[in-house]
Amino acid sequence: MKRVLLFLATNIAVIVVLSIILSLLGVDRILDESGTGLNMYNLLIFASVFGFGGAFISLAMSKWMAKRMTGAEVIENPRSATEIWLVETVRKQAKMAGIGMPEVAVFDSPSPNAFATGMSRDKALVAVSTGLLQNMDKGEIEAVLGHEVSHVANGDMITLTLIQGVVNTFVIVLSRVVGHFVDRVILKNERGHGIGFFLTTIVAQIVFGILASIIVLWFSRQREYRADAGGAKLAGRENMIEALEQLKKGVTVPLPEQMSAFGISGKTSTNGLKILFMSHPPLEDRIAALRNMTTV
Repeated sequence: MKRVLLFLATNIAVIVVLSIILSLLGVDRILDESGTGLNMYNLLIFASVFGFGGAFISLAMSKWMAKRMTGAEVIENPRSATEIWLVETVRKQAKMAGIGMPEVAVFDSPSPNAFATGMSRDKALVAVSTGLLQNMDKGEIEAVLGHEVSHVANGDMITLTLIQGVVNTFVIVLSRVVGHFVDRVILKNERGHGIGFFLTTIVAQIVFGILASIIVLWFSRQREYRADAGGAKLAGRENMIEALEQLKKGVTVPLPEQMSAFGISGKTSTNGLKILFMSHPPLEDRIAALRNMTTV
Protein backbone atom coordinates (compact mmCIF):
# COMPACT_ATOMS: atom_id res chain seq x y z
CA MET A 1 0.00 0.00 0.00
CA LYS A 2 2.87 2.36 0.83
CA ARG A 3 4.38 1.79 -2.63
CA VAL A 4 1.03 2.45 -4.34
CA LEU A 5 0.45 5.68 -2.41
CA LEU A 6 4.00 6.84 -3.12
CA PHE A 7 3.58 6.07 -6.82
CA LEU A 8 0.24 7.92 -7.01
CA ALA A 9 1.51 10.93 -5.06
CA THR A 10 4.59 11.18 -7.26
CA ASN A 11 2.59 11.02 -10.49
CA ILE A 12 0.11 13.63 -9.26
CA ALA A 13 3.02 15.90 -8.37
CA VAL A 14 4.55 15.39 -11.83
CA ILE A 15 1.25 16.25 -13.56
CA VAL A 16 0.85 19.40 -11.45
CA VAL A 17 4.41 20.56 -12.22
CA LEU A 18 4.04 19.90 -15.96
CA SER A 19 0.66 21.64 -16.03
CA ILE A 20 2.23 24.72 -14.44
CA ILE A 21 5.01 24.66 -17.05
CA LEU A 22 2.43 24.50 -19.87
CA SER A 23 0.53 27.39 -18.32
CA LEU A 24 3.71 29.49 -18.14
CA LEU A 25 4.40 28.67 -21.81
CA GLY A 26 0.89 29.80 -22.71
CA VAL A 27 -0.11 26.41 -24.10
CA ASP A 28 -3.66 26.01 -22.85
CA ARG A 29 -5.32 24.51 -25.95
CA ILE A 30 -4.38 22.40 -28.97
CA LEU A 31 -7.02 23.84 -31.34
CA ASP A 32 -6.34 26.86 -33.51
CA GLU A 33 -8.05 30.22 -32.92
CA SER A 34 -11.05 29.24 -35.06
CA GLY A 35 -11.62 26.17 -32.95
CA THR A 36 -11.73 23.91 -36.01
CA GLY A 37 -8.16 22.82 -36.77
CA LEU A 38 -5.28 21.54 -34.70
CA ASN A 39 -2.61 23.98 -33.63
CA MET A 40 0.36 21.69 -34.31
CA TYR A 41 2.81 24.07 -32.63
CA ASN A 42 0.88 23.97 -29.36
CA LEU A 43 0.30 20.23 -29.71
CA LEU A 44 4.01 19.54 -30.15
CA ILE A 45 4.89 21.69 -27.13
CA PHE A 46 2.17 20.01 -25.07
CA ALA A 47 3.36 16.54 -26.14
CA SER A 48 7.03 17.35 -25.58
CA VAL A 49 6.46 18.77 -22.11
CA PHE A 50 4.49 15.73 -20.99
CA GLY A 51 6.53 13.22 -23.00
CA PHE A 52 10.02 14.37 -22.03
CA GLY A 53 9.10 16.20 -18.83
CA GLY A 54 7.54 13.18 -17.17
CA ALA A 55 10.45 10.95 -18.20
CA PHE A 56 13.13 13.34 -16.94
CA ILE A 57 11.36 14.15 -13.68
CA SER A 58 11.10 10.40 -13.05
CA LEU A 59 14.82 10.06 -13.78
CA ALA A 60 15.67 12.96 -11.46
CA MET A 61 13.66 11.31 -8.69
CA SER A 62 14.84 7.78 -9.45
CA LYS A 63 17.34 7.43 -6.62
CA TRP A 64 14.94 8.88 -4.06
CA MET A 65 12.10 6.68 -5.31
CA ALA A 66 14.26 3.55 -5.45
CA LYS A 67 15.38 3.93 -1.86
CA ARG A 68 11.84 4.33 -0.60
CA MET A 69 10.23 1.66 -2.75
CA THR A 70 12.78 -1.01 -1.84
CA GLY A 71 13.82 0.22 1.58
CA ALA A 72 17.44 0.30 0.38
CA GLU A 73 19.87 1.58 3.01
CA VAL A 74 22.93 3.39 1.70
CA ILE A 75 26.20 2.25 3.28
CA GLU A 76 27.52 5.49 4.74
CA ASN A 77 29.90 3.93 7.27
CA PRO A 78 30.49 0.21 6.62
CA ARG A 79 29.58 -1.83 9.69
CA SER A 80 30.81 -5.25 8.61
CA ALA A 81 33.44 -6.95 6.49
CA THR A 82 30.79 -7.59 3.82
CA GLU A 83 29.83 -3.93 3.60
CA ILE A 84 33.49 -2.88 3.44
CA TRP A 85 34.05 -5.37 0.61
CA LEU A 86 30.95 -4.18 -1.27
CA VAL A 87 31.97 -0.52 -1.13
CA GLU A 88 35.58 -1.22 -2.10
CA THR A 89 34.54 -3.51 -4.98
CA VAL A 90 32.22 -0.86 -6.41
CA ARG A 91 34.92 1.78 -5.92
CA LYS A 92 37.43 -0.35 -7.86
CA GLN A 93 34.98 -1.08 -10.67
CA ALA A 94 33.82 2.53 -10.91
CA LYS A 95 37.43 3.63 -11.34
CA MET A 96 37.97 0.99 -14.04
CA ALA A 97 34.78 2.10 -15.81
CA GLY A 98 35.69 5.79 -15.61
CA ILE A 99 32.68 6.97 -13.58
CA GLY A 100 32.21 8.70 -10.25
CA MET A 101 31.79 6.59 -7.14
CA PRO A 102 28.12 5.54 -6.89
CA GLU A 103 26.23 5.28 -3.63
CA VAL A 104 26.19 1.64 -2.51
CA ALA A 105 23.10 0.28 -0.79
CA VAL A 106 21.56 -2.97 0.44
CA PHE A 107 17.83 -3.74 0.40
CA ASP A 108 15.98 -6.51 2.19
CA SER A 109 14.68 -9.17 -0.21
CA PRO A 110 15.02 -12.96 -0.15
CA SER A 111 15.45 -12.96 -3.93
CA PRO A 112 18.89 -12.45 -5.48
CA ASN A 113 18.64 -9.13 -7.28
CA ALA A 114 20.40 -5.81 -7.81
CA PHE A 115 19.75 -2.53 -9.57
CA ALA A 116 21.42 0.71 -10.59
CA THR A 117 19.77 4.06 -11.11
CA GLY A 118 20.52 7.77 -11.03
CA MET A 119 20.46 10.86 -13.20
CA SER A 120 24.13 10.88 -14.19
CA ARG A 121 27.17 8.63 -14.54
CA ASP A 122 28.84 10.34 -11.59
CA LYS A 123 25.89 10.40 -9.16
CA ALA A 124 24.37 6.95 -9.40
CA LEU A 125 23.10 4.36 -6.94
CA VAL A 126 24.04 0.67 -7.00
CA ALA A 127 22.04 -1.59 -4.69
CA VAL A 128 22.06 -5.31 -4.00
CA SER A 129 19.55 -7.49 -2.15
CA THR A 130 20.23 -9.45 1.02
CA GLY A 131 19.18 -12.53 -0.93
CA LEU A 132 21.95 -11.95 -3.45
CA LEU A 133 24.54 -11.60 -0.68
CA GLN A 134 23.34 -14.81 0.93
CA ASN A 135 23.06 -16.96 -2.19
CA MET A 136 26.06 -15.98 -4.30
CA ASP A 137 29.80 -16.23 -3.71
CA LYS A 138 32.11 -13.23 -3.95
CA GLY A 139 33.04 -13.84 -7.58
CA GLU A 140 29.38 -13.95 -8.62
CA ILE A 141 28.49 -10.88 -6.53
CA GLU A 142 31.42 -9.02 -8.07
CA ALA A 143 30.05 -9.87 -11.52
CA VAL A 144 26.59 -8.57 -10.58
CA LEU A 145 28.14 -5.36 -9.29
CA GLY A 146 30.11 -5.09 -12.53
CA HIS A 147 26.87 -5.51 -14.48
CA GLU A 148 25.25 -2.63 -12.59
CA VAL A 149 28.33 -0.40 -12.78
CA SER A 150 28.35 -1.04 -16.54
CA HIS A 151 24.75 0.16 -16.77
CA VAL A 152 25.89 3.41 -15.18
CA ALA A 153 29.03 3.70 -17.33
CA ASN A 154 27.00 3.04 -20.50
CA GLY A 155 24.61 5.86 -19.61
CA ASP A 156 21.69 3.43 -19.88
CA MET A 157 19.38 5.31 -17.52
CA ILE A 158 19.75 8.56 -19.46
CA THR A 159 19.46 6.90 -22.87
CA LEU A 160 16.38 4.95 -21.82
CA THR A 161 14.83 8.20 -20.56
CA LEU A 162 15.50 9.94 -23.89
CA ILE A 163 13.96 7.04 -25.83
CA GLN A 164 10.98 7.01 -23.48
CA GLY A 165 10.57 10.76 -23.95
CA VAL A 166 10.63 10.48 -27.76
CA VAL A 167 8.08 7.67 -27.93
CA ASN A 168 5.87 9.37 -25.31
CA THR A 169 5.84 12.52 -27.44
CA PHE A 170 4.92 10.62 -30.60
CA VAL A 171 2.18 8.70 -28.79
CA ILE A 172 0.62 11.90 -27.44
CA VAL A 173 0.75 13.67 -30.83
CA LEU A 174 -0.48 10.75 -32.94
CA SER A 175 -3.31 9.83 -30.60
CA ARG A 176 -4.67 13.37 -30.68
CA VAL A 177 -4.31 13.62 -34.46
CA VAL A 178 -6.31 10.40 -34.80
CA GLY A 179 -8.89 11.66 -32.31
CA HIS A 180 -9.22 14.94 -34.19
CA PHE A 181 -9.63 13.10 -37.52
CA VAL A 182 -12.40 10.87 -36.14
CA ASP A 183 -14.13 13.87 -34.54
CA ARG A 184 -14.07 15.96 -37.72
CA VAL A 185 -14.30 13.47 -40.62
CA ILE A 186 -16.32 10.59 -39.18
CA LEU A 187 -18.46 12.23 -36.50
CA LYS A 188 -18.75 15.53 -38.45
CA ASN A 189 -18.16 17.71 -35.39
CA GLU A 190 -17.36 21.17 -36.79
CA ARG A 191 -16.12 23.13 -33.79
CA GLY A 192 -14.37 22.27 -30.55
CA HIS A 193 -13.96 18.64 -29.62
CA GLY A 194 -16.77 16.25 -28.76
CA ILE A 195 -16.85 13.03 -26.75
CA GLY A 196 -15.73 11.15 -29.86
CA PHE A 197 -12.39 12.97 -29.80
CA PHE A 198 -11.72 12.11 -26.18
CA LEU A 199 -12.76 8.46 -26.45
CA THR A 200 -10.81 7.95 -29.67
CA THR A 201 -7.75 9.68 -28.20
CA ILE A 202 -7.82 7.39 -25.15
CA VAL A 203 -8.09 4.25 -27.27
CA ALA A 204 -5.41 5.44 -29.72
CA GLN A 205 -3.09 6.38 -26.86
CA ILE A 206 -3.44 2.89 -25.39
CA VAL A 207 -2.76 1.21 -28.76
CA PHE A 208 0.16 3.48 -29.66
CA GLY A 209 1.44 3.17 -26.10
CA ILE A 210 1.62 -0.62 -26.42
CA LEU A 211 3.48 -0.34 -29.72
CA ALA A 212 5.84 2.26 -28.22
CA SER A 213 6.56 0.03 -25.22
CA ILE A 214 7.80 -2.66 -27.62
CA ILE A 215 10.45 -0.22 -28.86
CA VAL A 216 11.50 0.79 -25.35
CA LEU A 217 11.62 -2.81 -24.13
CA TRP A 218 13.71 -3.85 -27.16
CA PHE A 219 16.29 -1.25 -26.17
CA SER A 220 16.10 -2.43 -22.56
CA ARG A 221 16.93 -5.99 -23.64
CA GLN A 222 19.89 -4.81 -25.73
CA ARG A 223 21.33 -2.86 -22.81
CA GLU A 224 21.23 -6.01 -20.68
CA TYR A 225 23.53 -7.78 -23.14
CA ARG A 226 25.90 -4.81 -23.03
CA ALA A 227 25.84 -4.70 -19.22
CA ASP A 228 26.52 -8.46 -19.07
CA ALA A 229 29.53 -7.92 -21.33
CA GLY A 230 30.63 -5.07 -19.07
CA GLY A 231 30.24 -7.26 -15.99
CA ALA A 232 32.35 -9.93 -17.68
CA LYS A 233 35.04 -7.36 -18.42
CA LEU A 234 35.11 -6.03 -14.86
CA ALA A 235 34.78 -9.32 -12.98
CA GLY A 236 35.52 -12.14 -15.43
CA ARG A 237 33.33 -13.92 -17.95
CA GLU A 238 32.97 -17.13 -15.91
CA ASN A 239 31.88 -15.18 -12.84
CA MET A 240 29.25 -13.35 -14.92
CA ILE A 241 28.00 -16.64 -16.38
CA GLU A 242 27.87 -18.27 -12.94
CA ALA A 243 25.95 -15.30 -11.55
CA LEU A 244 23.31 -15.66 -14.27
CA GLU A 245 23.20 -19.42 -13.67
CA GLN A 246 22.46 -18.71 -10.00
CA LEU A 247 19.59 -16.43 -11.03
CA LYS A 248 18.11 -19.34 -13.00
CA LYS A 249 18.07 -21.53 -9.89
CA GLY A 250 16.39 -19.09 -7.53
CA VAL A 251 12.81 -17.91 -7.31
CA THR A 252 12.80 -14.27 -8.29
CA VAL A 253 10.73 -11.78 -6.33
CA PRO A 254 10.37 -8.88 -8.78
CA LEU A 255 11.30 -5.33 -7.97
CA PRO A 256 8.48 -2.75 -7.88
CA GLU A 257 7.06 -2.41 -11.39
CA GLN A 258 8.42 1.12 -11.81
CA MET A 259 11.94 -0.25 -11.30
CA SER A 260 11.77 -3.68 -12.92
CA ALA A 261 13.79 -2.60 -15.97
CA PHE A 262 16.70 -1.61 -13.71
CA GLY A 263 17.15 -4.97 -11.95
CA ILE A 264 19.51 -7.73 -13.02
CA SER A 265 17.11 -10.62 -12.55
CA GLY A 266 15.41 -11.95 -15.66
CA LYS A 267 13.14 -14.79 -16.66
CA THR A 268 14.08 -18.07 -18.21
CA SER A 269 13.15 -18.82 -21.81
CA THR A 270 9.75 -17.78 -23.07
CA ASN A 271 7.78 -18.47 -26.24
CA GLY A 272 5.99 -16.42 -28.87
CA LEU A 273 5.28 -12.73 -28.60
CA LYS A 274 5.92 -12.59 -24.84
CA ILE A 275 9.56 -11.77 -25.52
CA LEU A 276 8.45 -8.42 -27.04
CA PHE A 277 7.14 -7.33 -23.64
CA MET A 278 10.14 -8.39 -21.55
CA SER A 279 12.58 -5.80 -20.18
CA HIS A 280 15.30 -8.48 -19.93
CA PRO A 281 16.28 -11.19 -22.42
CA PRO A 282 15.80 -14.79 -21.26
CA LEU A 283 18.66 -15.84 -18.98
CA GLU A 284 19.60 -18.67 -21.37
CA ASP A 285 20.10 -16.15 -24.19
CA ARG A 286 22.24 -13.92 -21.99
CA ILE A 287 24.43 -16.84 -20.95
CA ALA A 288 24.76 -17.99 -24.57
CA ALA A 289 25.79 -14.47 -25.63
CA LEU A 290 28.53 -14.44 -22.97
CA ARG A 291 29.81 -17.87 -24.04
CA ASN A 292 29.97 -16.68 -27.64
CA MET A 293 31.99 -13.57 -26.82
CA THR A 294 35.33 -13.64 -28.59
CA THR A 295 37.02 -11.10 -26.31
CA VAL A 296 36.38 -9.81 -22.83
